[in-house]
Amino acid sequence: MNNTLIFAHRGSKGTHPENTLSAFKEAVRLGVDGIELDVHLTKDGEVVVIHDETVDRTTNGNGKVQDFTLAELQKLDAGSWFSKDFTGEKIPTLNEVLDLLKDTEIVLNVEIKNDVIPYIGIEEKVLTIIDAYNYNNKTIISSFNHYCVKKVHQLNPSIETAILFMELLYEPWNYAKSLGASGLHVYVPVSFTDMSKESTKMGFPVRVFTVNEEIQMNQLIDLKIDTIMTDYPEKALKLRDSMVKK
Repeated sequence: MNNTLIFAHRGSKGTHPENTLSAFKEAVRLGVDGIELDVHLTKDGEVVVIHDETVDRTTNGNGKVQDFTLAELQKLDAGSWFSKDFTGEKIPTLNEVLDLLKDTEIVLNVEIKNDVIPYIGIEEKVLTIIDAYNYNNKTIISSFNHYCVKKVHQLNPSIETAILFMELLYEPWNYAKSLGASGLHVYVPVSFTDMSKESTKMGFPVRVFTVNEEIQMNQLIDLKIDTIMTDYPEKALKLRDSMVKK
């Protein structure tokens, strides 16, 4: 049986406004193995779920996330840009997402987005929230900022961490190990290389973003890649199930 996991990238991003509770609820409904999301800090130090450093692309507001308080952010409409059917969707907090997931077995992949803006103390805040929901053993924390990955490991060595990267690296498992990380989150083209195959042999799960084309889903499932992150989890789940039945 093929056990490639399916993670909903920013929720069911292809069918719902990304990083909103409606997108995460859809992912839960579909029975995904995991959910990937992104976090930033507000002006008043709250951990919120949004991909960009600014609110411009995914809300009816404009400006940097760090310049809004949580109350101000949650007055913005984070759904109508995608479809009028989602008018009134809010930017959620990490707490609200964990409220949704707390009674599930869904893995939560939190990407800390501090590679552009260095949010002071974001690692501690994220870890405190995860611990409060007793979700440590079902969480992976990843970042393109590898100093952040190292810091998370130092703060809580028991929580799984992963490095995000988009290029071909030499023996990335050794580099990841030096940071205390145990997972490799890679861009699609890199996932088909010998580096990826060797990483798997070395016991480092390779999780691939963002896989939306059926042909690539097929190929990666055939390769027994650890995890596919996709904007279309329903499509990926159906495809995996059909391949298992063959």
